Amino acid sequence: MITRRNILITSASATALALITTLAFAATPLAKKDTYKVGFAQTESNNPWRIAQTESMKAEAAKLGYQLVYTDAAGSAAKQVADVNSMIAQGVDVIFLAPREEKPLIPAVMAAKKAGIPVFLLDRNVDQKLAKAGEDYVTFIGSDFVEEGRRVAEWLAKNANGKSKIIELEGTTGSSPANDRKKGFDEAIKAAGGFEIVASQTGDFARDKGRQVAESLLQAHPDADVIYAHNDEMAIGAISAIEAAGKVPGKDILVLSIDGGKEAVQAVVDGTIAAVVECNPRFGPKAFETMARYAKGETIEPWVKNVDKFYDGTNAKEELAGAY
Repeated sequence: MITRRNILITSASATALALITTLAFAATPLAKKDTYKVGFAQTESNNPWRIAQTESMKAEAAKLGYQLVYTDAAGSAAKQVADVNSMIAQGVDVIFLAPREEKPLIPAVMAAKKAGIPVFLLDRNVDQKLAKAGEDYVTFIGSDFVEEGRRVAEWLAKNANGKSKIIELEGTTGSSPANDRKKGFDEAIKAAGGFEIVASQTGDFARDKGRQVAESLLQAHPDADVIYAHNDEMAIGAISAIEAAGKVPGKDILVLSIDGGKEAVQAVVDGTIAAVVECNPRFGPKAFETMARYAKGETIEPWVKNVDKFYDGTNAKEELAGAY
């Protein structure tokens, strides 16, 4: 006999079953297969770090026998959104996304989520107020950018030898590494005391723009004796600007950087860069290992952290061969 109570019980059971099914799907949304069609939406390829990252992703995909759909946004957030939408239309199983900026790539993340395609963020994050790991995308795989900036500041505090007036060359405006490397450095250098950031301006992570900005800021602040660059490309550009100003990098002006490419580590050996925090670009192994864990139904932590080295005069020569 069908009663209201039976209907309620049946309804509740169906709801519970639906919830269990939904939770099970959320835990293992990526089926285990012999091969996958994987998207990798790169932000740009205008520097050694990005090239090394792309080569690592391509090499690991080839090693596993996966089809890699690769795109290069050429420094355009709008193009990167379009690239992700194209991958969705092509029916990729997974998307690895290196978001150029924190906010503009949110629509791409949400479009992939709506299409049921897991997204793994590589090396740059998105705005956590607008999208969350474990809900809107699987995880962020990358370095601790705040810690990178802090490590540079802590090294400077111990090795400044009286130098105290800092020019800061920031990365791409609105990107998570630029935001966090500034936060970590600025907070730690303020806590150290005795230092002043006399100017802080974006060089867009680019060598030539870093040189141009450094030239302008050195003219405006001729007493500056430290340049902290958010990446190697701007640091190398700054070395040219220092030399153009008739000063000696490493002697008159300390140059500090983040990334740890071979050219920058060689500059540490040569004495033109004082210290570099590594930001390892070889994402392929960790990215695909995390994807495999996810396909097995494992719970992935919201942040899969990379461990980065530090180069200065004490170890740069010995570590040079291993730099990218």
